[in-house]
Amino acid sequence: MTVKKIYLLVLRSYLGPLVLTFFIALFILVMQFLWKYIDDLVGKGLEWHVVAHLLFYASTTFVPLALPLAILLSSLMTFGNLGERYELVAMKSAGISLATLMRPLIVLSILISIGAFFFSNNVLPISNLKFRSILHDVRQQKLALNIREGIFYDDIDGFVMRVGKKESDGVTIRDVIIYDHTSRSGNTNVTKAEWGKMVQSDDRNFLELTLYNGYNYDEKIDRKNDSKRPFQRTFFSEQFRRFDLSTFRMMRTDESLFRNHYAMLNLDQLEFSTDSLKEEMKTKIDHITRTSLLAYTFLEQADSLMPIDSGILVNDRLYALKDMTKEEKLQIIEKALTNSRYGRSNVEYDKNDLNERGELIRKHQVEWHLKFTLSFACLVLFFVGAPFGAIIRKGGLGLPLVIAVVFFVIYHVISMTGKKSVIAGSMDPVLGMWLSSIILLPLGILFTYKATNDSPLFDVDAWVGRFTKLFQRLKK
Repeated sequence: MTVKKIYLLVLRSYLGPLVLTFFIALFILVMQFLWKYIDDLVGKGLEWHVVAHLLFYASTTFVPLALPLAILLSSLMTFGNLGERYELVAMKSAGISLATLMRPLIVLSILISIGAFFFSNNVLPISNLKFRSILHDVRQQKLALNIREGIFYDDIDGFVMRVGKKESDGVTIRDVIIYDHTSRSGNTNVTKAEWGKMVQSDDRNFLELTLYNGYNYDEKIDRKNDSKRPFQRTFFSEQFRRFDLSTFRMMRTDESLFRNHYAMLNLDQLEFSTDSLKEEMKTKIDHITRTSLLAYTFLEQADSLMPIDSGILVNDRLYALKDMTKEEKLQIIEKALTNSRYGRSNVEYDKNDLNERGELIRKHQVEWHLKFTLSFACLVLFFVGAPFGAIIRKGGLGLPLVIAVVFFVIYHVISMTGKKSVIAGSMDPVLGMWLSSIILLPLGILFTYKATNDSPLFDVDAWVGRFTKLFQRLKK
């Protein structure tokens, strides 16, 4: 019964910091996203639900970063607090080892890892699809209608407008100039008015202008006879004009255009897509091999017919240079050079095409391994944080936060280095994607062993004593 109460105590001590640090990390990542794309969001008149959907889907894509950091920091804080309050010492004196205390959290971490795998495989592809499609539409969205005084405004398709002054009522405008470019013939159609009223329609799909006391200037252009350019000026006391604002509405792109991206696929889809890409690449290599053999068999023909320096091959025909005039030799050599340049461009194109295909295959392999590395990273970072917190015996958000950030930066840098190396083709996908876990897992095992056996890992006096004994042995 006592052990069960201790398990509940450890779980309650762990779950609070876990949830808190997870949402703090997620909030920081979302703020970083807003700071990065602030120029694409501000001033476009986006409705609140569009921004809410964008932030929601963006936050779900940041879970693979926030969850491992939260597990690392919360495990450090939990066991650091227990050690700082001497609760670990009391439990050990009662015969309860550190491994026993970690048992419920190990089970919880395994459950979190399983949940993280299902999240990566089932939820994350959909979130990436929604996030990328909405972000693409937002970035393509025009700035909201904002006509300012004394500045030419050209965001309305086919028109350029200038308002000299806007009255305080927000409707009355003065000294209005409108250039009509719908005919694509330059500034040949101009409207000037002393004043007017500017409002948007109730559905906000049109800008309605009522102009007073103005002139329309229209210069007629005869494309057959450019010398004839009659000029027409028309006075009006009142004129009504309507401008279409449909381009200012946010147009949603069909999500199927993004669906084949590797970040939007689950495990089965990634495996199918990778196999298809490999088959296409194999077919491409076979085609290049066959065409190359047909194009460059002239070496054997040249060797069998005559010495290589006595003739030149052009379009599968070998010409004897000694029987030609100077002009014929120049013509044949020019043809040979042209064919060589053409062959070189073909080789470079095929090389770049194969490199792009190989990089796309490696990106699919990276995404496939990412489904598993997130889950395993949660376990590894728990076994790094929990025993390390028991060793340092410091709780709160001070030292544990610093240590957690250091370990997480190491983990993230190694992960990104391995990922980029795999995409570049300089490292095997298995080794590159699991490199961070391979490096940190021995550290977790070492910390767990040291914490379980109460080894003085950070006791300066103990290390000084060991080095002193080592130097004494070396002197003897």
